[in-house]
Amino acid sequence: MQQLTESIGKYLLAVISPLIRHPEKAELRVAASPEGDVVRFRLVLEQPDVARVIGRNGMTASAIRALAKAAGEKRGVKVIVHIISHEEVEV
Repeated sequence: MQQLTESIGKYLLAVISPLIRHPEKAELRVAASPEGDVVRFRLVLEQPDVARVIGRNGMTASAIRALAKAAGEKRGVKVIVHIISHEEVEV
């Protein structure tokens, strides 16, 4: 499980880094269910960067989520990716 979360986390950061203007402010938060069958990734970004990662009509975010989900399914783990701003986390 640890190896899976690390590899998906590295993938997520590698994919979004070229898309955003403030990669130094990007945070990746990971939470796994106690059973280990669900892993939730939260990409916490600056508000303008959230829009850039989501893309037009959500196409970029959808592609990112699909690849992360496929990597998890290979190991029987449900992967959920949330893309939110720092302001949304504080609320």
